[in-house]
Amino acid sequence: MVEAFVRLVCPECTKEWQENPAELPELRTNFSCSNCHATRRLTEFMRTERDLEAVRQFQ
Repeated sequence: MVEAFVRLVCPECTKEWQENPAELPELRTNFSCSNCHATRRLTEFMRTERDLEAVRQFQ
């Protein structure tokens, strides 16, 4: 089985990381960067439209 992942980037500190889309909260939920603790809607952390679409498929 292939694991899916999405690429995230913090709009504040520009930290980049990957997450399993099935483990992420709803797109309109507030999400915090583990590095600088900036809190924004999860959609603002999506690196690309493709990542956003991948998360939508799992919700």
